[in-house]
Order: sequence, then structure tokens, then C-alpha cells
Amino acid sequence: MSGPEDAIREGRTALGIEFGSTRIKACLIDATTHEVLATGFHDWENSFQDRLWTYPLDAVWTGLQTAYAGVVADAEDRHGVRPETFGAIGISAMMHGYLALDDAGDLLAPFRTWRNTNTGPAAAELTELLGVNIPLRWSVAHLRQAQLDAEPHVSRVASITTLAGYVHGKLTGRRVLGIGDASGMFPIDSAAHDYDQELIDRYDAHVGGDLRALLPEVLVAGADAGELTADGAALLDPSGALQPGIPLCPPEGDAGTGMVATGAVAPRTGNVSAGTSIFAMVVLEHPLAEVHPELDLVTTPAGDPVAMVHCNNGASELAAWVGLFARFAEASGVPGTADAVYETLFREALDGDADAGGLLAYNHLAGEPIAGLEEGRPLFVRTPDSRLTLANVMRAQLYGVFGTLSLGMRVLSAEGVRLDRMLAHGGMFRTAGVAQRLLAGALNAPVAVGETASEGGAWGMAVLAAYLGADRSLVDHLAERVFADADIRVVEPDPADVAGYADYLDRYRAGLAVEAAAVSVL
Repeated sequence: MSGPEDAIREGRTALGIEFGSTRIKACLIDATTHEVLATGFHDWENSFQDRLWTYPLDAVWTGLQTAYAGVVADAEDRHGVRPETFGAIGISAMMHGYLALDDAGDLLAPFRTWRNTNTGPAAAELTELLGVNIPLRWSVAHLRQAQLDAEPHVSRVASITTLAGYVHGKLTGRRVLGIGDASGMFPIDSAAHDYDQELIDRYDAHVGGDLRALLPEVLVAGADAGELTADGAALLDPSGALQPGIPLCPPEGDAGTGMVATGAVAPRTGNVSAGTSIFAMVVLEHPLAEVHPELDLVTTPAGDPVAMVHCNNGASELAAWVGLFARFAEASGVPGTADAVYETLFREALDGDADAGGLLAYNHLAGEPIAGLEEGRPLFVRTPDSRLTLANVMRAQLYGVFGTLSLGMRVLSAEGVRLDRMLAHGGMFRTAGVAQRLLAGALNAPVAVGETASEGGAWGMAVLAAYLGADRSLVDHLAERVFADADIRVVEPDPADVAGYADYLDRYRAGLAVEAAAVSVL
């Protein structure tokens, strides 16, 4: 029976690469078993320049090449084989944002990420014009804001895309985008698996021009999205070992890969992805009755409608607090690994009061539209009678990650949307049973975590690459071939956690006035 080394040598593999907000990760899997064979990564950070969050393009290529080199080296270390080809490749990245290109495909303005909140006037105008919620971070909001601000580059824009679409285009020469990522650029008609033409016509009549000509072509999961060119192979692997001609699947956004990584693509399922941002995706059984500013309407990678609750701020503030305690341990002469410190502090949180002892934690490093905040000010707040213990501090910090998300999920619940279970992924779920249990209490719904939870979107993207050309629906493929024998652990909500978190959220909602005051005076 052939082993992993044969699969790697013969190219019976799929490579997924995801550009997250703080880490670019590559994940190589066996295309048949979906087992992880090797990983590589590169850490990076956005910067705040001219009051806009951005990444330089040089960092995109440096990070891509470093992550790719890492996965090749890891494959050789684990299996004794350096891969030179793959069965398929997939590129994913953080959704939304704005990459404006000229006729030659060159960038006209610094890359503007999903994190920017300068697009308020455009988002409000487009929401009223189109009759659907257009969030601040959507690509069309960035484009329209640039037009409203009469930015000099606007007259030269030949196309716009997302980060995944940009990288994919450089690797293949194709200007395409997976439908899930495209749904964060402009509203999608799920029946047509394309942009909503009626809304495009309405936009064109209002603004002038030809919006469709600027947008990438929409493709659903499994569709042919081009092949790796010789120039693309050299970009990915400057050593020259990687062979061109490898097929690529449609590039996707991190929301779509999160859904795939958790198997949450069927109605009444959803997933929570926790990283620098945190968001929930819930596959809808029926259209929502009203337009809600807290909710985006996007799609699965197969094009099915999804309600998305997206929060700009996720686990970064939590990580800062963990780093503080890690430094204390080091200064005390008992240093521990990052995983060990997380494990200790997360376990401690389970001993905290169900309502976190009256403590409040706001994780707002950046603006948070759902909370009505244009900028962020991380805060830790207590009253004189709060119970300040390490356990309550850590429970409050974990609750703080879920706070703004819960506000949006309450809106979905009021719409009558029901969930059989939520599936969670991201690094904070690596400590078994802690963040998972507290999230179940926050959502008052069962929360499942799989063995690939910490691999996250890069593994999900590799699964989508392996799905290229498949003969069954994505729902069936995931259920029957990917997750049929998966080790998935489900935690039911604890009634005490549900009640405690509800008390916490009431204080959290009221305390947003403190957060708003901090933004105005600090």
C-alpha cells in the first residue's frame, strides 16, 4: 500500500495557502484522505499608514514564498520527499478590502484591508440604493468611497479584486474569484451563481460606468480556475523546482474556507472562525425578512446563501493578555511555551464565575461597526464590587472575544434562524473544551470542534483544491468523503454558562457607552 511519500512524489496531493491577518499558512494534504502531510507558515502584520490599514505587496510575495518553502521543507522532514508538483493548488485570503489595478495589472493605491472603517458614507449610500446591507469593508464600498473622495487613481482603475484574487491572478493569469469571496465584493444572485445583475444596473445608473467590467469573473467550488504558469511557478518557488501546469481551483475568502474546514455548508449549520477578526457564518433555509446592518448576506463556496456576522476584532487582545502573563512567568524563572501558557490560563477560566465576576473586557483594537465604533480602544473594566480573580479575568477576556459577535447572533435569532450546531475553528480552540464550552454558552447552541480546527482555513482551502472537478455537490462531498470518519467533539451549552453569559452581555451592551467615550477622549 502506498504511503504519504508516494502521494507527494506522484502529485496525488492538494496544496492550500491562506493569507490570514497575522499568518500566511500553507497546508499540504493527501487529495484522497485529506490527511495533513505538511505545513508551512510566515507571520506578518498589517500597518496603519495614512490612517488606513494595509500590507505592502512585497510582504505578500515574501510571505507566500516563505510559507511555500516551509511546507516543502516540512514534507521532506516528515516523509523524505520534496514535492515538485501537486494535484491542485488553492489560494485563499482575508475577504473584502480593495486592490485597484490599472490596465497592466499594477496596483494604483496601497492595498486597503477589510479592517478599514473609512467607507461609512459610501456604505450608507449603497445600502440605501441597493436595498441590501453593504458593510464598510466590502470592496464596492471601498471603490465608491474612493469615487466620493475624488481620489486621483479612480480614473485609471481597470479592475478591482481581493487579495486572494490578486495572488491567483499573478499565478495563473486568470481574473476570477470564488463565489464566496466575490460575495464580499458585491451582492450575489445565488440562483444565477453570479453578481446580482439588477443591482449592478442600479449601481451603474447611479454612478456611471460599467461595474461588471471592473469585477472578477465568478466561479463556484470545483470549477476550473486556470493553471500555474511558468511565471506563477517562479513567483511561488524561486528555486525553480516547482513545475508549471498545475490546476488551480477558484480562489476563496477566509469565510468560505472556514465553512469548508468545519463542514458547515448545509442549511441549519454554521461556523465560527476566530483569529484577528471573528465571524460567524450561518447557512440560511430561507431569506431574511429585513435588512440588518449587523448582518452581511454572502454565500458558501458553492453559492448557497449565508448570513454572516463579521467583527473586526477577534483574539488579538486576548493574545496580548496571555503574552503579559507569559512574560510574568518568564520573569519569575518558570518560563513556558506559548501553548502551555494558553492551556494554563484557559483552564483557569473554567473556574471563574459564570458571569465573569462582574468584569468586562472589550477587545476593540480597531473600529467595530456592529458596536457603532469607528475606532477601537481596548478596555478592561470593573466596578468596586467586581470579583477580581485570575479565573474571572481570563473568563472575561474569552467572553470579550465573543461579545460583539453575540450582538449580531441575537439579531439572527430574532429573525427565526435556527441552528442544529455551530462548528468552530481557529487557534483559540486548540485547548480542548474551554473556548468551545464558553462559546456554546454564549450562543446557547451546541458547538463542535474537529481535529483540524487549529489548521483552519489553509486546510479548508486544500480541501477545496482537492474538490476541483468533483462529481457531487460540495455538501455531499464534505459529508461523505471528508468528514464521514472525522473526530468531531460536540459540547452542549451548560445552562449556568448560558445564564452567566447573558448577564455578561447585558453589562457588555450597556458598557459600550464607556468604550465610545474612550474613543472620543483617548
